[in-house]
Amino acid sequence: MKFSTVVLDLDGTFLNSKKQVSKRNYEAVLSCYRKDIRIIFATARPPRTVKVFLPNELLDIGAFVYYNGAQVICRKSKTEFCESIPADITSEIIDYCLFHDSQIELTMEVKDQWFSFRELNYTNTMNAKSNPTIKSLEELKQYEATKILLSGNNHIQGLSLMFGHKVNILVTDNKQLIQIMPLQASKEAAVTRLCNIYNEKMESVIVFGDDHNDLGLFKSAGYSIAMGNAVVELKEIANEITGSNDQDGVAMVLERLCK
Repeated sequence: MKFSTVVLDLDGTFLNSKKQVSKRNYEAVLSCYRKDIRIIFATARPPRTVKVFLPNELLDIGAFVYYNGAQVICRKSKTEFCESIPADITSEIIDYCLFHDSQIELTMEVKDQWFSFRELNYTNTMNAKSNPTIKSLEELKQYEATKILLSGNNHIQGLSLMFGHKVNILVTDNKQLIQIMPLQASKEAAVTRLCNIYNEKMESVIVFGDDHNDLGLFKSAGYSIAMGNAVVELKEIANEITGSNDQDGVAMVLERLCK
């Protein structure tokens, strides 16, 4: 199999359950890169947390799709672009969510800054190194959000029906996290845009993932590998299923394909 680009999700895929990069996964990716294969990390995470979890050498060689595609940075090609949710839609979503659940855990990402309108402790539940900065509700409504997050066991009726034509809504993390991104933002759109810059076809892209936010990428890439711990929907459309993120499932495949 010939491929030009490897796309790696982070949580549940390249990172193990301790949020670490194993030695085997690290070496497998570097081996591919040394054979002139491009490396793209495509994650729901913001830039600041990716820098915490990835070794410096991987930060230097990779292109990065953050926020499920809302922000993209590739130093080598000097590429950077960012999508955002218009402030009026941000305000509508906040009002709608609070009307249906006044105690909802709503936070917002704005170009690598994390905000909330109330004190929330995510150091354990979301493996966060710090908690969101507190802003007034009125301040939050003025932002063009990169991503809006609804944490916990959310059952907001009608959210997709009300806003599905205005934003991209994803439910991940065993239905414990609703991620709301700009309408144009997705992993597959961002990777496709990068491939156009690289003058590469999506047919030459191999992707790894584990959750619902990888579905579109699996459908558009040339070859897709679901982790052993992936959601059923992803396994059903994958070209291959590898070991879990705690079994170095990424390395198992790359070692075979990058001989």
